[in-house]
Amino acid sequence: MLRVSQLFIYPIKSFGGIALSTARLTDRGLQHDRRWMLIDENNRFLSQREHAQMALFKIELETDSLKVIYTTDGSQINIPFIPLKQDLLDVTIWDDTCTGQLVSDVVDAWFTVKLGIPARLVYMPDETHRATDPRYTTQGTIASFADAYPALLIGQASLDDLNKRLAEPLPMNRFRPNIVFEGGEPYSEDLMDHIAINGIDMYGVKLCARCIMTTIDQQTAVKNKEPLKTLARYRRKGNKILFGQNLAFNSTGVLNIGDEINVLSLHTEERFLIGDTTATSAI
Repeated sequence: MLRVSQLFIYPIKSFGGIALSTARLTDRGLQHDRRWMLIDENNRFLSQREHAQMALFKIELETDSLKVIYTTDGSQINIPFIPLKQDLLDVTIWDDTCTGQLVSDVVDAWFTVKLGIPARLVYMPDETHRATDPRYTTQGTIASFADAYPALLIGQASLDDLNKRLAEPLPMNRFRPNIVFEGGEPYSEDLMDHIAINGIDMYGVKLCARCIMTTIDQQTAVKNKEPLKTLARYRRKGNKILFGQNLAFNSTGVLNIGDEINVLSLHTEERFLIGDTTATSAI
């Protein structure tokens, strides 16, 4: 029996996540997930990869806004769900360019001071449809300001297996999943092709390639070599280190902790098969 054990959203790209007991699935991911993003002077996204201190911003959901807390000094600011500005501009996430909406001059000034670099906050309007990679998803699949896909799935057993190999265990927040499930064998998510949760059909489209962000302590912003050093020994495929499965879907609905995950079909393509994974016998 596989069940949803944790749900997370990350409203501002590269900031801390929020744990939920119930989450609404929208056309581009969980509601509020990565709908906001900081950009630099060239309208390119800012990330913990280059600015580890972004891990030190924590977020709380208010009735009509986000409360952002900078844990270094305890200062905070509220960001309204509806932007105060109407300015639209093209913003860049990796190789994608899409339309973002500026939020507030006051908010921009606050982030610029806290980060020590020029920063502006943008929101993704409903009218912005950022297409996912057509090599792996069907036409019409869209994403928020997430790196590439609408959601990320990881099994708790996979993290437990990794932690057995580490000198010091790591929390799930290093991997920034949206959906965590309990049950099954380590890495059983690798082979999940078509799954259903609470009547919602979801599809595993691509294993998630992990980067240096996984080495950043989300409480202190200190970088280390783990978990990439250990993962490279048994989760490497080509030049990528893989952990977790990216999901796409073509319907909306509600997800809850405790929901059963029904696996309707499994992947057989070689790109989903990794070294010593036990996923084949997991379902």
